[in-house]
Amino acid sequence: MTLYKQKINEIRKNCFSNEQQIKSIIATRNFIDTNYEKQINLDVLSDVRFTSKYHLLRLFKRYYGQTPRQYLIDKRIEKAKENLKNGMSVTQTCFSVGFESIGSFSKLFKIKIGCSPRSFQKQQLSRS
Repeated sequence: MTLYKQKINEIRKNCFSNEQQIKSIIATRNFIDTNYEKQINLDVLSDVRFTSKYHLLRLFKRYYGQTPRQYLIDKRIEKAKENLKNGMSVTQTCFSVGFESIGSFSKLFKIKIGCSPRSFQKQQLSRS
């Protein structure tokens, strides 16, 4: 490889590297993972990462295949399942994972899991 080609490749790597994007998106996911119970929206995430919310949305979807909101809901449902398995009440679970109303929590839980939170809890408790 000639010196010219080496320099071109170096410039490409430095100018067009996605390493910063990847680090930013991983940090965004980590932020959601550790703060899922708080009120998180695109404005909060973009302020934390100092980037445009629309750019953040596109990058997150590109790397994870879902929007930050979808990821947050999945994370909350996952944590809710753990809480319900451990015997926490549906109401306590709802508010501990960051949902603002029991109705929206129950509806999303049923859509994602296929049964209501109470039914899920009964099934889990009967298994153990």
